[in-house]
Amino acid sequence: MPIDIDSLTYEELIALNHRIVARLKFLDDVQAHQEMMVFELGARVSFEAGRGRGPQTGMLVKFNRKTVKVLTDDGREWNVSPHLLSPVKDVEPATTIATRANQSFK
Repeated sequence: MPIDIDSLTYEELIALNHRIVARLKFLDDVQAHQEMMVFELGARVSFEAGRGRGPQTGMLVKFNRKTVKVLTDDGREWNVSPHLLSPVKDVEPATTIATRANQSFK
């Protein structure tokens, strides 16, 4: 569906630009929402923090409009784009395993 923009006036081009930008923002919001719905509140997730901080692991605590809030295991809160998240399979913490091992030797 080609659009002949050469015949549009300056005002019409501005109006068209606003509609295009609004549509692109809407499509971005829809995509972010779909990516968020893969996860549930309380889900264990991981993401790469960048800048030499390495991977972070934590719990998804809130859905925002375009991001999710993750509370990491070290107590920090991060707003992360949902496409950067990976689900984490819950495993028993090492401290619990060590406690059990110590109890079995008593």
